[in-house]
Amino acid sequence: MSALKQDPNFQWLMRGGVISMLGDQLTMIALPWLVLKLTGDTLALGLVIALMSVPRAVFILIGGALVDRYSPKRVLMLSKYANAVLLALLTLLVLNLHATPTITLSKTLSLTLVLTPQLALHLIYALALGLGLAQAFGIPSGTSIMPLAIAPEQLQAANGILMGLRQLSMLIGPLMAAGLLAIAGNGGDAVSDTRGLALAFGLDCLSFLLSAWTLAKVRPLGAPSPAAATQSVLRAVGAGLRMVWDDMPLRLCFIYWGTVSLVIGGAMQVAIPVLANDLHGATTLGLLMGAHGAGTLIGMGIAAKFGSRLRFAEFGSMLLLIDAIAGLLVAPLGFVHALWQAGSLMLLLGLLGGYMQINVFTWIQRRIPPQMMGRAMSIFMFIFMGLAPLSAAATGWILTLVSLSQLFLGGGIILVLFATLAYLFTPIRSITANAS
Repeated sequence: MSALKQDPNFQWLMRGGVISMLGDQLTMIALPWLVLKLTGDTLALGLVIALMSVPRAVFILIGGALVDRYSPKRVLMLSKYANAVLLALLTLLVLNLHATPTITLSKTLSLTLVLTPQLALHLIYALALGLGLAQAFGIPSGTSIMPLAIAPEQLQAANGILMGLRQLSMLIGPLMAAGLLAIAGNGGDAVSDTRGLALAFGLDCLSFLLSAWTLAKVRPLGAPSPAAATQSVLRAVGAGLRMVWDDMPLRLCFIYWGTVSLVIGGAMQVAIPVLANDLHGATTLGLLMGAHGAGTLIGMGIAAKFGSRLRFAEFGSMLLLIDAIAGLLVAPLGFVHALWQAGSLMLLLGLLGGYMQINVFTWIQRRIPPQMMGRAMSIFMFIFMGLAPLSAAATGWILTLVSLSQLFLGGGIILVLFATLAYLFTPIRSITANAS
């Protein structure tokens, strides 16, 4: 660990990672809040989330193929610059929401631009789509650069530190966003709210530029292997899909996770901002997301510290039981009337999620051959990045038909039902934690 901390590459990667992670959290809070303040329409909120998430999921496999053919550092650098440009445009858009800029064409002719809420919303849609596309290339390049910059014997420690920092950012980042919005919004008018949102987007733009600067300091240990270029992208993806399908435990778990993600996964992305709006505003949203981040960090710490000593059942049975408990925690979220009640439920949900996240990733890493790990993890990420946005878009429409409390209650019941049916009628309950 001491040698790792002295490694210049790790120091630059860690600094850039922390800066970028915190900036990402600002946009995750500010963008849903901007849409709700602009339209008050849950359908529009679901569409924005879908526009960011769907292209990210669809193109992430292509992004991984490009990373294998070119330098991960080069692809990651370009994605950071693209994100910075898009966020700069979003900042300018927000600043001009309540202004009527005039362009002087000549001494006698000028043009006044009126940015209506409908036009602004369409521009936000376009920028959200661009952010999703940039992330499709940033995610695989970001996960690929570590083995090229860190010695093999230090990879496990390096990944552990950065994973912990990512979860810590999920605690600190939302609190930072809530503070920025609260401070800038003290005026109590639309202009003050706009300044707070613009500040959040502007700081995220700056975070991408700073993290790109730190990335430029990283010196790869060697050139990437061109072996992946001998197989076409479609053939490589097909081989990964066949590998997952031929492994029955993998197939069962991936189908189960995909079903849960499609039906329930995106609902929380839309429902939580709406719940925060009902519980008094942007500060509440930041606190709720911060509570969830704190719970996730605690759950990961427990899983990493105690490992198999806390395992009370086989991997499959534990997975289904924790999902059922999570459903019981989701169900009452729409009926709470106090911040501490919603925060407590989000904390517990994060704890369960963080604990299972460590167990799930460890199970996948033990089961999949190293040469197939990238493709298998791409399929795993597609389940959540590709299917959950469809659920998010549907949730925005569903909330025009049912109340928020009914949505949470129904989602919780469905999750409990799915876990129960999977336990009773599939072999998932008998899946063990080893690779057999």
